[in-house]
Amino acid sequence: MPYTIRNMATNRLPDSTDLHIIRLLQHKARLSNKQIAAAIGVSPSTCSERTRRLEREQVLKGFHADVEPAVLGIGMQAIVSVRLRRQNADEVSAFLDHMKPMREVANIFHVTGANDFIVHICVRDTAHLRQVVVETFSSFPEIGHLESSLVFDHLGNGMLPDLT
Repeated sequence: MPYTIRNMATNRLPDSTDLHIIRLLQHKARLSNKQIAAAIGVSPSTCSERTRRLEREQVLKGFHADVEPAVLGIGMQAIVSVRLRRQNADEVSAFLDHMKPMREVANIFHVTGANDFIVHICVRDTAHLRQVVVETFSSFPEIGHLESSLVFDHLGNGMLPDLT
């Protein structure tokens, strides 16, 4: 049986028109409503209503610009593997409460395996990396083990694969 996606808020399956809108916007978020409507063969008003509904239902969670990191003062990126002392709801919640407000944190992945979290951080330089890892991460009592790896290059395109 093929895997099907449902909107978690409405339990509604996206139809082919919804999926087409999603694919187009994911590829190029700056497409106009008129361009999307023409590409999928629906009226602009239909396209606009569907796009607004996809936003309301949190299927479309936002529209983003791909920015050159150096413009934002980011000279280095790293992946920090984190193992909590104890894997329980309180420790996970406390760790996330510490991580979410950190401006250096770009992504947090809760994972299985030897580590509990993979945290993608963006810093100015090695001194900033040391400060974030040694002074900030190490100060959280929930953390039992840390390992950091420098990111030489990021090859992703920011798009999720279409597995429908």
